[in-house]
Amino acid sequence: MTDDRDVLRDVWFGRIPTCFTLSQDEITEREAEPYYLLLPRVSYLMLVTDKAKKHFQKVMRQEDVGEMWFEYEGLPLKWHYPIGLLFDLHASNTALPWNIIVHFKNFPETELLHCLTKDAVEAHFMSCIKEADALKHKSQVINEMQKKDHKQLWMGLQNDKFDQFWAINRKLMEYPTDEGGFRYVPFRIYQPLNERPFIQKLFRPISGDGQPHNLGDLLKEMFPAAVTPEGRILILH
Repeated sequence: MTDDRDVLRDVWFGRIPTCFTLSQDEITEREAEPYYLLLPRVSYLMLVTDKAKKHFQKVMRQEDVGEMWFEYEGLPLKWHYPIGLLFDLHASNTALPWNIIVHFKNFPETELLHCLTKDAVEAHFMSCIKEADALKHKSQVINEMQKKDHKQLWMGLQNDKFDQFWAINRKLMEYPTDEGGFRYVPFRIYQPLNERPFIQKLFRPISGDGQPHNLGDLLKEMFPAAVTPEGRILILH
């Protein structure tokens, strides 16, 4: 992974200029000005929007403030999807800044999971990490880590600390060539506005005759529509 460090840093420090606007349905004591942020693509909305939340709460009565949630063009944004994924799914063809509407009432119970604290984000993130390591290493790497390693991984993401995060994450990304590599390749294929959240199946990195698979092989087997003459636009995360 050391050879890819510059690429990893470029991915980590990717930002999306975003304009947060309070919903017109909210009751305010005075006009709420928009709030602008550069959102890190690798993070989650609930980790990086505290300043926006405080900004809008200044013009609202405390009794009118409920659970915060976000909307883009009428679509509630799933907080458990990384920010970069949300943008690429719903807004990649729009002009910047990305315009997100902020709500504090009328929570869409049937469309979003509740997220009252950052502990929910941490639990979701660590669940994804453990699932990926189960596919790659039979959970051996994550199970051999100490609790402080798990916490360092999480705090690195939460506080946007590249070196702190990758000091631990590199262990999860090591490819054990002496053991034949990963058992399976952890992946998810998301499609905009599709009823099925994502495609996720078992896929081995090596074919039955010992040849390494590439991205094209994965797509041909798991999502053939992406490699038809018409093709699809693919964005990797």
